[in-house]
Amino acid sequence: MTAAEEFDDFYRDTSRRLARYAYGLTGDPGDAQDLVQEAYARAWQRWRRLADYEDREAWLRLVVNRLSADRWRRLGVRRARAAAEPPPPPSPPPSEDAVLLIRAMRTLPLAHRRALALHYLLDRSVAEIAHETGSSVGTVKSWLSRGRAGLAAALGGDHPAFVTNGADDAH
Repeated sequence: MTAAEEFDDFYRDTSRRLARYAYGLTGDPGDAQDLVQEAYARAWQRWRRLADYEDREAWLRLVVNRLSADRWRRLGVRRARAAAEPPPPPSPPPSEDAVLLIRAMRTLPLAHRRALALHYLLDRSVAEIAHETGSSVGTVKSWLSRGRAGLAAALGGDHPAFVTNGADDAH
């Protein structure tokens, strides 16, 4: 039997137990899988030496123990570092205009909202929006026009945020 076949047999025989063990240590299935994967990777790198061990599975558990302890240590260091830093300053509340605009945007069809957001918030041209959405340039211009009209109606028609000179469509 080759070393790879021996390792495959060893993996098949022990991997479920080791995964349960790692899960017991971490309490998180994703973290447990990461620890087990790393332990087996290290075992494969040292397989010639481990082949002579009486209890290779015990060696794997030891590796998982150490990896788990390292993980907890790193989390502790991160928490301590975060605790030592002052909290970020509070964000200012949104302006009244922003609240009104968001409320008005929610009244629009999704296609219009998307076109307006891409055009005004991400500074995309009509051609770029057409390409991204798989639509024609004319359709995007229509969405922008109808979206602006919908916003004007929702905002009372004369809100300064959406008084345009028509040059936006060429952008």
